[in-house]
Amino acid sequence: MIRLILVGLMLAFFGAPVPSTHAHALEPGYLELEPLEAENWRVTWRKPAVSGRPMPIEAVLPENCAYQRPPSTQFDGYAYISRWTTECVGGLTGNEITIEGLENTNTDVLVRYTLDSGTGQTMRLTARTPSFVIPATPSTFGVFSSYVALGVEHILGGIDHLVFVLALLLLIRNWRPLVAAITAFTVAHSISLVAATLGWVTLPAPPVEAVIALSIMFLASELVQQSKDHQTLTVRYPWAVAFAFGLLHGLGFAGALVEIGLPEGDIPLALFSFNIGVEIGQLMFITVVLSLGYLLLRLAPKIARKALQPQGVALITIGYGIGGVAAFWFVQRLALF
Repeated sequence: MIRLILVGLMLAFFGAPVPSTHAHALEPGYLELEPLEAENWRVTWRKPAVSGRPMPIEAVLPENCAYQRPPSTQFDGYAYISRWTTECVGGLTGNEITIEGLENTNTDVLVRYTLDSGTGQTMRLTARTPSFVIPATPSTFGVFSSYVALGVEHILGGIDHLVFVLALLLLIRNWRPLVAAITAFTVAHSISLVAATLGWVTLPAPPVEAVIALSIMFLASELVQQSKDHQTLTVRYPWAVAFAFGLLHGLGFAGALVEIGLPEGDIPLALFSFNIGVEIGQLMFITVVLSLGYLLLRLAPKIARKALQPQGVALITIGYGIGGVAAFWFVQRLALF
């Protein structure tokens, strides 16, 4: 079973696209409505950049709002931002918000709004559901499903987190230590995710992201050094290494969740749902590479077994590849300090 995973991971690494300057996939659009005095709202509309231009989507506010469409946008280096103030006579409840053009894209938009009662909520719109009617109180299932989907998208779009799991699986050959390591990684990032999201631990994002890149470089160096006669630190203490680095990766997950926002009144459910989504995405990744490994063993068993040898060309090549990509991310993130 472990051999299947290893072979699949090698296939996944060599078949993966070259990473862009950012370790995460395209960020979603973001629409926020903050209440002011009377029936006025401050609106923030953020459109992702695509090939140097704003994505062809537009936020359309309810018909009872004075300014339904945003003014001109300004590029902030990452996305195109519009900010304005509008009056929505009668409030937001029961009215429809639409993201025009979203049905023609492969991204989604997070809508963060505050009701007249002062309750903040988040809704995720996709190509299939580009609009929604603002409910007086969101359903429990709606909060759960939205944040599970966000967790899955974040882990599958976070190439750096997946590369870390890839390196961890390549280093640990026995299934029991591997299960212990994955469990420790999961427990650790769950702890730090909750602590950072609730404000118990506060660290700036660029240093956290830089250290995450260092954690990947560390595993890559151990992957290159491993041999039959030399047990690396991760091989000797897999759960301890996974737990320590899992705390760091959880802080990275928390940064994304803080930007999305948590629905007031359903914070525990949203945290739980997001974390469940992260774990589902992680299991999806392992399932895919396991399937690839099984396919290779069926089609070319000799090549597969040779590729698994410590100090073999394939494993060393992957180790240097992972380390090179992680070093690039580290230098890039240092520039953001």
